[in-house]
Amino acid sequence: MNLKWVIISQSVVLFGTGLVFPFYILFLREVGGNFSEFGLAYGLFTISAALVHRWIGSYSDKWGRKIFLLLNAWGTATLFLLFPLVTTIWQVYLLQVILGVFGAMQKTSEKAIIADFTDGNSRGRAIGHYHFWISIFSGFAVIAGGYVIDFLTIDLIFYIGSLILFISGWFVMKVVETPLLQDVATEDK
Repeated sequence: MNLKWVIISQSVVLFGTGLVFPFYILFLREVGGNFSEFGLAYGLFTISAALVHRWIGSYSDKWGRKIFLLLNAWGTATLFLLFPLVTTIWQVYLLQVILGVFGAMQKTSEKAIIADFTDGNSRGRAIGHYHFWISIFSGFAVIAGGYVIDFLTIDLIFYIGSLILFISGWFVMKVVETPLLQDVATEDK
């Protein structure tokens, strides 16, 4: 049952982010950015994520994975509300660094929690099932985002993405983490 809530919550997360990220370059054009600034913004996102992945991995072992999935969902939702207010490329860079940290929380914790909720004999099948659903949701998000931008505004996809990410956080709340097997074995000694 827990794996089901992880799949649902992360599919919804990727739907919310999938609405925005493919069209992000259009947003940068609206604030006066060019391709090199897009490259820098995306690079800052990736580097900031890289700098915290190990820290998040270690702390997710201590504090659990759910808290990081929740911080990602609601933190990214909050940041999406700020993007339509951006007027300079420097504000974009700052938001990208913070988004990178939230993205690292999601990537590291999702993989660890899937491992926590599966055993070695069926892990590959469960991971395949997981990636099937999040890929389906992500693909539909890109399609939906294109239509939203055509008929409405690019700012609206940030607002819709934010709402969807807030909803995904509620699905994360349904996940019940259990002690890791190694922790249980240590406690028994």
